[in-house]
Amino acid sequence: MGKTAFLFPGQGSQSVGMGKLFLENHPKASEIFSSADKRLDYPLSDVIFEGPEDRLKLTENTQPAILTTSIAVLQAVQEAGIKADYAAGHSLGEYSALVASGSISFEDAVYAVRQRGLYMEEAVPAGEGAMSAVLGLDNEKLAEIADQVTSEGESVQLANLNAPGQIVISGTAKGVETAGNRAQEAGAKRVLPLNVSGPFHSRMMKPAAAKFKAILDEIDIHDAEIPVIANVTANEMQTATDIYENLLAQLYSPVRWEETIRKMLDLGVDTFIEVGPGNVLCGLVKRVHRRAKAYPVQDPDSLKKALSKLKEED
Repeated sequence: MGKTAFLFPGQGSQSVGMGKLFLENHPKASEIFSSADKRLDYPLSDVIFEGPEDRLKLTENTQPAILTTSIAVLQAVQEAGIKADYAAGHSLGEYSALVASGSISFEDAVYAVRQRGLYMEEAVPAGEGAMSAVLGLDNEKLAEIADQVTSEGESVQLANLNAPGQIVISGTAKGVETAGNRAQEAGAKRVLPLNVSGPFHSRMMKPAAAKFKAILDEIDIHDAEIPVIANVTANEMQTATDIYENLLAQLYSPVRWEETIRKMLDLGVDTFIEVGPGNVLCGLVKRVHRRAKAYPVQDPDSLKKALSKLKEED
């Protein structure tokens, strides 16, 4: 019997109104939204359901909003009887995975990611950092280009190793632009600048990590009940100490997503459920392994679909 993994989305999956249908149909999901408002002491749920989009897109709102929606969806998924053997989350999604694994309480996680978003915003003045997706070039070649540009004085590094031929670079605006141009000269199919507010998962986030340490010291981190595959190492983490260290390093280290999916496939996972807004992660799973089963759950309709697919497989 194959194993199941829950995957949780990161920044970029947000949309105004996400999670609303679960709020209306699931008392437990509704409790999650109100407990986020209470813990943060401001009406985050209004930002999620009413927008406007510009307000939802601020990193300090996006991060708690996606986490809250993902955990609200998780309530419905668990009520439907779906259980996971492993969990993983893309960047910010790692916090949702840790809540799902019992390592961090939802209230602590929503507070932590709100602060994480604020510190990430503050770490680099607007316009000085950037990120771009590079399509159709292999990791080694792109890493070589990034190192070369960095040695010339503009910091740039690989930030998200998402799937074969899909890598995000992050660093100074000039560094990312130069590396993008060189990547195209080296044969990349496309280079797409990302609409983000800073150079996430790059060395430029070290000041944010230094501040964020105080927040992680404040919250309770427990051993996880199911293993979570860490962004930083693409290995299982389950002890509180390991989780704490990985969360700190995660701010300025690359997200090894392709390796994370491969690790879970090696561990016997054959079914991936994407819990939360969007379906980006299901797409990435398919790029890593075409025959893997990947089902997004973001509203009651997609939950029904996933349940009927899972029943067919039984």
